[in-house]
Amino acid sequence: MPISRRRALRRLGGFAVAAATIVAAPRILLAASDARHLSFRNIHNEERLDAVYWTNGDYDVGALRDIDYILRDWRNDAVKPIDRGLLDLLYDLESRLGAAEPYEVISAYRSPETNAMLAAQNGGVATKSLHMDGVAIDIALGSGRLEELRDTAWAMQRGGVGYYANSGFVHVDTGRVRHWNF
Repeated sequence: MPISRRRALRRLGGFAVAAATIVAAPRILLAASDARHLSFRNIHNEERLDAVYWTNGDYDVGALRDIDYILRDWRNDAVKPIDRGLLDLLYDLESRLGAAEPYEVISAYRSPETNAMLAAQNGGVATKSLHMDGVAIDIALGSGRLEELRDTAWAMQRGGVGYYANSGFVHVDTGRVRHWNF
């Protein structure tokens, strides 16, 4: 049965819309996958944060401010900008682990006063800790997986990785590549 010109044009129009959707879909998915998200829970004060810190090809200034705040020195509320490379390392670490839970933050930024106090109390705290520069964080995952967290961070070779099994956390930083157990 012959098909009318109008019906043929409608079908072609439908194919064009479908084709455009198929071609555009990868771009939409790419744009959605461009967003970088991190979640934190500070174990000392129970503050929580879920933030999209990177979107549309750039860092989100408001989200970075929120991250800097939750990762502050909780003892005296001193805030310092956290190294953006450290955030990217945490994002990549989370992606490799397939973790869907927040990082439990034991320590992130430390003021010089807090660091000096901790170093005097504990031989495991470096007097020139990278925590004071905002390029280090001590973390855990609520589900455990401490050894997997350590091994994955070490395999990335993007900075220092310290394993504190007895204290229940892993240290990661964006300093030189090295590792240790304490």
